[in-house]
Amino acid sequence: MQHKRAWQLAIAVALLGLILVRLPAALADVVNYSAQSDSSAPLLTPVLGVSPRAWLPVARGAPSPTQTPVPVCQPIPGASYSSTQSSGYPPGDPPAELHPDLNLSMRGWEVNGSAFRGLVDYSGDTDSKAPRLVDLFANRRAPVFSTVYRVYDWNWASNTRGSLISEYPVTLAGLAATPGETVHVPASGYTLGQGVEVLVLYADEDSITLKYTREDNVIHGYTLHLEGLCVEPSLMARYQANNAAGRSVLPGLVERQELGRARGTEIQVAIRDRGSFMDPRSRKDWWQDISASALSAEQRLDVEHNVQGGQ
Repeated sequence: MQHKRAWQLAIAVALLGLILVRLPAALADVVNYSAQSDSSAPLLTPVLGVSPRAWLPVARGAPSPTQTPVPVCQPIPGASYSSTQSSGYPPGDPPAELHPDLNLSMRGWEVNGSAFRGLVDYSGDTDSKAPRLVDLFANRRAPVFSTVYRVYDWNWASNTRGSLISEYPVTLAGLAATPGETVHVPASGYTLGQGVEVLVLYADEDSITLKYTREDNVIHGYTLHLEGLCVEPSLMARYQANNAAGRSVLPGLVERQELGRARGTEIQVAIRDRGSFMDPRSRKDWWQDISASALSAEQRLDVEHNVQGGQ
């Protein structure tokens, strides 16, 4: 019995020895096989703090889809425009796109960082029929002046840009807007007849000039320059056709009619009375619908801001 147990023990010891002898070679075969198999494996990334031989696959998720922004310069649904009689273009004047009284960008403007960004109470004559700038936006809201500017004068003798107009600290006002919101014709107490409120004296992709009389110039009555717009494409096309045909007729717009959209977060507004650039912040003239209790204003009663208007 004891002989049998001794024989079994000897066999077990021999097998254990064989395993111990063969174990390093077997492990090497496993490692070699793994390396050969990994030659075509996908890209792997080492994990910090783990043995260099421990690898985890990279998580490669599909890229998130990019949302295409809605363009702000979309046509206005249902927009329709017609032309009406004008007085005729003054002979000898430069083309409208080069005319510093029609295309405001010919003059240019500069930010006035020291001027008050809000309504101003001036003294002086007031026209109760003056254009109401509160109509520029559909909700007729109180203005938020995001930036204020001064427009450059023009030297007509040399046909060159002059110095900044200094009669008022602001001659172009930036009104806060939502990109893509519609911009409208401000109503006034005047009319050109047949329901027409203004003529379009100039229009391009981002600006428009409106006139509250039938004269094809800025000499009499009110002129309104609007910048930072997406002018409604069909309105711009009509203006271009009328301009090319000699300007005997020009687009005529009714009060509060949509004429385009805000291109960005601000539109710029300049208003002129009989050719002179006025201060678009003047509460008594352009913002008569905004009460003193609704929006505070800078008091400049020592300065006269005389508005005459008329047709």
